[in-house]
Amino acid sequence: MPEENQSEVARLLARISAEYEAAHMALNGLAFGTSKHAFITARMENMGQLHSQLESIVGESAIALVAEALNDLP
Repeated sequence: MPEENQSEVARLLARISAEYEAAHMALNGLAFGTSKHAFITARMENMGQLHSQLESIVGESAIALVAEALNDLP
Protein backbone atom coordinates (compact mmCIF):
# COMPACT_ATOMS: atom_id res chain seq x y z
CA MET A 1 0.00 0.00 0.00
CA PRO A 2 1.43 3.42 -0.91
CA GLU A 3 2.58 5.58 2.00
CA GLU A 4 -0.14 8.14 1.19
CA ASN A 5 -2.80 5.46 1.68
CA GLN A 6 -1.16 4.20 4.88
CA SER A 7 -1.42 7.63 6.49
CA GLU A 8 -5.03 7.99 5.30
CA VAL A 9 -5.85 4.57 6.77
CA ALA A 10 -4.22 5.58 10.06
CA ARG A 11 -6.15 8.87 10.08
CA LEU A 12 -9.48 7.13 9.42
CA LEU A 13 -8.83 4.50 12.10
CA ALA A 14 -7.95 7.24 14.60
CA ARG A 15 -11.18 9.10 13.80
CA ILE A 16 -13.24 5.91 14.10
CA SER A 17 -11.64 5.23 17.49
CA ALA A 18 -12.36 8.79 18.63
CA GLU A 19 -16.01 8.54 17.57
CA TYR A 20 -16.35 5.22 19.39
CA GLU A 21 -14.77 6.60 22.55
CA ALA A 22 -17.07 9.65 22.46
CA ALA A 23 -20.14 7.42 22.10
CA HIS A 24 -18.91 5.15 24.88
CA MET A 25 -18.37 8.11 27.22
CA ALA A 26 -21.84 9.44 26.41
CA LEU A 27 -23.36 6.05 27.12
CA ASN A 28 -21.70 5.90 30.54
CA GLY A 29 -21.85 9.62 31.32
CA LEU A 30 -24.31 11.78 33.16
CA ALA A 31 -26.37 12.86 30.15
CA PHE A 32 -29.70 11.17 29.57
CA GLY A 33 -32.73 11.12 27.33
CA THR A 34 -33.12 12.19 23.75
CA SER A 35 -29.99 14.33 23.58
CA LYS A 36 -27.85 11.40 24.72
CA HIS A 37 -29.44 9.11 22.14
CA ALA A 38 -28.99 11.69 19.37
CA PHE A 39 -25.34 12.19 20.28
CA ILE A 40 -24.59 8.45 20.26
CA THR A 41 -26.51 7.97 17.01
CA ALA A 42 -24.48 10.74 15.37
CA ARG A 43 -21.23 9.11 16.51
CA MET A 44 -22.31 5.74 15.09
CA GLU A 45 -23.34 7.35 11.80
CA ASN A 46 -19.96 9.08 11.60
CA MET A 47 -18.25 5.74 12.23
CA GLY A 48 -20.24 4.23 9.36
CA GLN A 49 -19.18 6.99 6.97
CA LEU A 50 -15.56 6.67 8.04
CA HIS A 51 -15.73 2.90 7.60
CA SER A 52 -17.03 3.39 4.05
CA GLN A 53 -14.09 5.68 3.28
CA LEU A 54 -11.70 3.14 4.76
CA GLU A 55 -13.31 0.35 2.75
CA SER A 56 -12.77 2.32 -0.46
CA ILE A 57 -9.04 2.24 0.29
CA VAL A 58 -8.45 -1.25 1.73
CA GLY A 59 -11.50 -3.20 0.60
CA GLU A 60 -13.10 -5.91 2.71
CA SER A 61 -10.29 -5.89 5.26
CA ALA A 62 -11.63 -2.54 6.55
CA ILE A 63 -13.89 -4.17 9.12
CA ALA A 64 -11.01 -6.25 10.50
CA LEU A 65 -8.89 -3.11 10.83
CA VAL A 66 -11.72 -1.32 12.66
CA ALA A 67 -12.26 -4.28 14.99
CA GLU A 68 -8.55 -4.41 15.78
CA ALA A 69 -8.40 -0.66 16.44
CA LEU A 70 -11.42 -0.78 18.76
CA ASN A 71 -10.09 -3.85 20.59
CA ASP A 72 -6.91 -1.91 21.33
CA LEU A 73 -8.84 0.83 23.16
CA PRO A 74 -8.66 0.89 26.96
